[in-house]
Amino acid sequence: MAAPALAQTSANSDICAANDESAVSLEQRIAACTGVIADVKDAPQALSTALVNRGSASWTINKTQAAFADFDRAIALDPKNARAFRERSNAFRSVGRLDRALADANEAVRLDPKFSLAFMDRGSAHYFKGEMEPAIADYSESVRLDPKRSRAFTNRGAAYKKLGRTEQALADESEAIKLDPQVPEYFDNRGLSYQENGDYDRAIADYNEAIRLAPQANFLTNRGDSYQFKGDLDHAIADYDRALKLNPGFYLAYNNRGAAFHRKGDLERSIADYEQALRINPQMDSAAENLAAVRQERDRRDTASQRLLPTFDCGSAKRAVEKAICSDPDLSRLDRQIDDAYKAALAKLNRKGVARLRDEQREFNIERNKSFGRPDYQLKREMEKRLLALRGMTTAN
Repeated sequence: MAAPALAQTSANSDICAANDESAVSLEQRIAACTGVIADVKDAPQALSTALVNRGSASWTINKTQAAFADFDRAIALDPKNARAFRERSNAFRSVGRLDRALADANEAVRLDPKFSLAFMDRGSAHYFKGEMEPAIADYSESVRLDPKRSRAFTNRGAAYKKLGRTEQALADESEAIKLDPQVPEYFDNRGLSYQENGDYDRAIADYNEAIRLAPQANFLTNRGDSYQFKGDLDHAIADYDRALKLNPGFYLAYNNRGAAFHRKGDLERSIADYEQALRINPQMDSAAENLAAVRQERDRRDTASQRLLPTFDCGSAKRAVEKAICSDPDLSRLDRQIDDAYKAALAKLNRKGVARLRDEQREFNIERNKSFGRPDYQLKREMEKRLLALRGMTTAN
């Protein structure tokens, strides 16, 4: 009866030790590692290795707490396990604990100075801390130890790019592609470098290859940007459309499509895209700035158009407040903008919300008509406040 048990242990060990390129799923790896951990509980080094393998698989599927527990236990069992420190460094980096990531990467390098991956990961810890020169030094050492490590080349290229050394970035990105031409991110990275150099046609060629390998929203958005920089706005918008079809929550594509519509002179669609970008990511400052600029441009354009006319017929206006609005271009513009914002807000509400907003708007008009003429009532200020409130309803998350 011993042979089947040994065979099962051996099978679990092979699956537990599988790498990310294997056909074995991460869930299968975790299950196999759990079996190995139970079998080798009295062998500290073997147990530590199995724990690192399980932690790595758990981290890959975002089971961060389980991953940290395994890495901590592995290091406690075998404090000389360089890979355990390296894997925990990656996990710390992924949750933003960069000082801990760098400390673990330092320990991995100390324990095994010939560990190419440890130098590459320490380079990444420096990179995310904004320390580009130390990052480049570590990536270079990783490449020296393993000249075929394509990821170290593309990572070093990213660090060079941060320092404005685009030609060195391009050289490293090209080497990464030469070593592994099946990784779409490598083509995307080089495309970004070409784009930064203003070489949009070569950038587009690289994005084409990235998209062929893996049609992703960010690759399509990057290609759309190069088309936009070339002035080919229709192709740019088509790429942003396709990106958003793949990932409707990709706010960068909304922002960049908003820029393309702006350049085409379609201010309303530009505003709608910037508003959607902010709805998805209210912290996107560039979208907020773009939205404010396009709204101001629309308002200036409206000053010279019929949109300046208020929403009511000035020829039959009887109330003093309506006559005041008709006689002042700024007030006429505000009246029209309030109406536009009110309609836009209505379109986004459910039935109860529509009824509530209509009541609010009715109350605003009643108060405006009743209060106009009082010394303490400032019509323009009240109209601006109302406009701001209504517009806020269409940009709120």
